[in-house]
Amino acid sequence: MSEAYEALSPDQSRALTAVLDEIIPPSRDGRLPGAGALGLAAAIEDKMREQPILQPAVVGGLETLAALAREAGAGNFADVAAGERVDLLNRLAADAPAFLPGLIFQTYTTYYHQAAVLEGLGIPGRPPHPEGYPVAPSDESLLDAVRDRGPVYRQP
Repeated sequence: MSEAYEALSPDQSRALTAVLDEIIPPSRDGRLPGAGALGLAAAIEDKMREQPILQPAVVGGLETLAALAREAGAGNFADVAAGERVDLLNRLAADAPAFLPGLIFQTYTTYYHQAAVLEGLGIPGRPPHPEGYPVAPSDESLLDAVRDRGPVYRQP
């Protein structure tokens, strides 16, 4: 039985955005946006909506992070001074080990699909097709040994 998805609260969304900007901060030259500034919190929420099994780890991690932020004197992780955020994330990694590895994976896979990121890297911000990318011709004679072997499967 899968759990029903519950949207993140505004405080959780702000905290998630701040965490994403710590995972992938904006580049110094301004070519690449931070993951949070790019709006990937909404994409992470979409993934949780599609796969509700992700929600307990994300929400649990954000709740632990909120408690750590309150201990540090802030109302929300987003309100923590930039220099202190990494310390809280390191503490979070010890207290809620399921949160960061999965979130980091989701962040990277989502971030590098964004048109603004691809363009910042000098890659056209478009799908590879219909224009496609040139592929070097291959030597099809390398397959002759496989073709000569014939079928290696059972006919039905």
